[in-house]
Amino acid sequence: MKQKKIIAKSNNLTIIPKLKSCLACHGQNWSRAALGKSKIVRNMSQKDIYQALKGYKNGTYGGPMKGVMKGQVVRYSDTELEQISQAITAWQ
Repeated sequence: MKQKKIIAKSNNLTIIPKLKSCLACHGQNWSRAALGKSKIVRNMSQKDIYQALKGYKNGTYGGPMKGVMKGQVVRYSDTELEQISQAITAWQ
C-alpha cells in the first residue's frame, strides 16, 4: 500500500500539474481546513471529493469558498475532476 501512495504522488502530479497548488490551502496531507473554512479533504471519500469538485464547477456546492473554488476547477473536464479526486484519495 505504501508503494501505491508514492506512485500516486509522482504520477498524479505529472498528470494533474495544478494539484500542487491545492496543497497550499488544503495542506500537504489534505488535513487543513482551507482558509479555516472548508471541510477537511482528508476526511472525505473519493466520491465526496468528486461531487464537491463538480459542484464547485457548476455552482451547486460550497459555502464561503464557493467562488474561490469555482475559479480553481472550472477549467477541468468532468473526467479530469474524477482523476483529481482519485489522485487526492490515493495521496492520503
